[in-house]
Amino acid sequence: MTRLTVSVQRRLAAPVEDIWAVIDDTARYAEWVDGVLEVTAHHGTATVGETYSEHNRTLGPLTTRSVWTVGTIEPHSLRVDSGTGFAPLHDMVNTFRFEPIGTAATLMTYRVDCRVGLGPLGHLLAPVLRSSLSGQFRRSMARLEDVVLAERGIDQAGG
Repeated sequence: MTRLTVSVQRRLAAPVEDIWAVIDDTARYAEWVDGVLEVTAHHGTATVGETYSEHNRTLGPLTTRSVWTVGTIEPHSLRVDSGTGFAPLHDMVNTFRFEPIGTAATLMTYRVDCRVGLGPLGHLLAPVLRSSLSGQFRRSMARLEDVVLAERGIDQAGG
């Protein structure tokens, strides 16, 4: 199987505490994670060893059901979850890493590591997946920033 790693960074215009308050709530992923249509089961505040389920958009009109297990939590710094339900992707590990930039901004890294099935076709599919996932991660981080700023009462036009 082909190994695939996709990692994207973005500077978010909000303190890490405000960002963490949103990403630490497993019920809120449909608000900001691109491709999550609905969170179908959750446990609220992320807890190591607990699971949450989603209904996800995959390709075109195709959807899937995924289940994620919270693996690591380092408050305001790191979340690592493992997921199933995205065939032909296997052994998915999703990492959110945060680094404060002063008191008003945060550098976020959104990364996924997985294996691509389908034998030799997986090797051909990997570059397409890399491009698609990179775009999804960028949209997700922009949406996360919008959600956090809206909750803080800051409009995007600078007011």
